[in-house]
Amino acid sequence: MSLNLAPTNSTTASLVLGDALAVALLEARNFKEKDFAKSHPTGTLGRKLTLSVNEVMSIEDEIPKVLVDQSIGDAIVEMNEKGLGMTLIVSLNNELLGIFTDGDLRRSIDSGLDLKKTKIDIAMSKTPKTIPRNTLAMDALEIMNISKITSLVVSDNDKISGVVHLHDILRNGLTI
Repeated sequence: MSLNLAPTNSTTASLVLGDALAVALLEARNFKEKDFAKSHPTGTLGRKLTLSVNEVMSIEDEIPKVLVDQSIGDAIVEMNEKGLGMTLIVSLNNELLGIFTDGDLRRSIDSGLDLKKTKIDIAMSKTPKTIPRNTLAMDALEIMNISKITSLVVSDNDKISGVVHLHDILRNGLTI
């Protein structure tokens, strides 16, 4: 079928040629995804390759924490106040000792523990997953997905720097 529209053939050919030249130039200059991300940091690919957990994590007073000698009930109050579905368990020196999550709470209720009297160290998970602050948010999202968890502790040199929640990352437009 011919519409006698000669410019459509030449414009299509020009687009093909331009695209081929662009790809050849990118390959010749060894242009990688990270180079693209630097030029387009707010685009989807740019955010995937540049956004770190340091930029989206909860810090300081936003971090839910209770001392190891407090009760499960105290942990529940802290979880409700901070709204992250978990609380960190720390020593007097702010050393990370564990994590108490919504799942731990359900298991505590199911096993009949007295939430007001039982110390949190009985119900906490003693091996919380941690990542350094320079971890890419996309990598943190993959860790959460594989581990089937919603939060990661951000730590540097064994010191708590923050907490990154699944929603912190999703709010920034990243998905798996």
